[in-house]
Amino acid sequence: MIAGIDEAGRGCLAGPVYAAAVVLGEVRPEGLNDSKKLSPARRERLFDEIRRDAVDFSIAWADAAEVDRLNILRATWLAMQRALAGLRALPVEAWVDGNQAPPLGCAVRTIVGGDGLEPAIMAASILAKVSRDRAICALDIEHPGYGFARHKGYGTVEHMAALRRLGPSPIHRMSFGPCAQSVLDLRTA
Repeated sequence: MIAGIDEAGRGCLAGPVYAAAVVLGEVRPEGLNDSKKLSPARRERLFDEIRRDAVDFSIAWADAAEVDRLNILRATWLAMQRALAGLRALPVEAWVDGNQAPPLGCAVRTIVGGDGLEPAIMAASILAKVSRDRAICALDIEHPGYGFARHKGYGTVEHMAALRRLGPSPIHRMSFGPCAQSVLDLRTA
């Protein structure tokens, strides 16, 4: 049994980092690809198909406070560990998108660009991305004014302007330079 694992939201300034672990069987949704190369509507459709057809799957996250406490790499690994732990059985091997092997308690194969090469990693990429996008849209309601539903927490021009205007929210990653800088900017304004 092999699980594909990928993350979403690692480069964001706000919100959790998500990870998914997916074990595919013989039935695989048509049109799997790197989640970043799919339209939102296509990702949503594949999200449902993957959940329906996968032998097993799990979705997990590490929140912004954990990102700040651990650093983004270790928080990403924590989310991956949690996703793997959510499977019904530990896989023989985990295939992870990237070039660094997280400590997962099973054999790990890293595949650079795996989210565009291996179906199980593609599926994990989609589950992580859609789950994170949904979560950050819900956080947009709790923390209005930042535009999270539009930029999903990435450092866009709109997001940076909101940070300068409003300062960081409770879901901003204060260990990330632009968030810490926004506090300094508000103090000197």
